[in-house]
Amino acid sequence: MVAIPGHRPSIQLDHLVRQSLGQWPQRPPGLEPSAKQPGTWLRARPDLERKVTQPYLKLPGAQRLKTLPDGLYLHFSTQAAEPYVDILCIEACSTYQNLLDKRSRFAPSTSSLLAVCPVEWLLQPGIPGNNIPRWRLIRMVKKEPREPLILPVRDARVLFGLKPQQFRGFMASQTAQAHEFFCPMEALTDLDGPRNPALRALLARASAASNFMDMAEGPRALR
Repeated sequence: MVAIPGHRPSIQLDHLVRQSLGQWPQRPPGLEPSAKQPGTWLRARPDLERKVTQPYLKLPGAQRLKTLPDGLYLHFSTQAAEPYVDILCIEACSTYQNLLDKRSRFAPSTSSLLAVCPVEWLLQPGIPGNNIPRWRLIRMVKKEPREPLILPVRDARVLFGLKPQQFRGFMASQTAQAHEFFCPMEALTDLDGPRNPALRALLARASAASNFMDMAEGPRALR
């Protein structure tokens, strides 16, 4: 195999990030249940155990252009009459250009973002060692799906991983948008990342409840 200058490190980094994110739990680490998000969280990407089409993001009417984050968590509404998902995306950015490109995909706009959950993904178990299919864990889904579950995105948060020098430079000179969070790349490649107190605290601030001074009492969220 002929090495392509500048490509192999990026490919290797992507592989390391996905291998690490594939070990993360079904709920984003550090993100506690709340009355604002009482539904089911599921890790949608990556799925290292099964070779099925994984959920992806797209704009309404788009047939080919899809957004495939390195990591994707979905929080599903509890009410079939009010279907939606909240999303937490995780993106590893090996260069500044890569960061600019990925930031643009999640920039606030007037276009609605849709999350597409393929049938085969919904029918597969979502918890290792448990045979319960994912669709049974989603309380708004009442019967076995025969078509993809396509839901509007209510709330989007994005965690960007940057190489150390780029992380320090961005932190010193740039301002993050309200939906953006940033961490050093090592936090994403570390297999113990989900237990990292600093990363857990950062993701706790990515909760939809973190924008409110006081959260009204609500039904106990399922873990």
